[in-house]
Amino acid sequence: QVQLVDSGGGLVQPGGSLRLSCAASGIFFRIYTMGWYRQVPGKQRELVATITGGGSTNYADSVEGRFTISRDNARNTVYLQMNSLKPEDTAVYYCNARNVRNIYWGQGTQVTVSS
Repeated sequence: QVQLVDSGGGLVQPGGSLRLSCAASGIFFRIYTMGWYRQVPGKQRELVATITGGGSTNYADSVEGRFTISRDNARNTVYLQMNSLKPEDTAVYYCNARNVRNIYWGQGTQVTVSS
């Protein structure tokens, strides 16, 4: 059974930092491209960042230079370090695992940036 467990969300002030984690089980982790997406009510889910099995990364323009995605293949875990957070970063953040055959999603973790 495939499971992606997102964690690390919370309430933070503007300019603050959070680190999200996603622990994967039931998949051969290192062959999956891992990603983080986010969604606010009434809007489509949008890409935040992705990282391939080989470590190549891609970021949305809105988070470039502030967020860093990384992975630990030994721990089957992907991380999203978020710095210099802004109110517009407020959303539910979802972990994603995909390859040519399958796509899996985590349950989501709420990030709220507010003073």
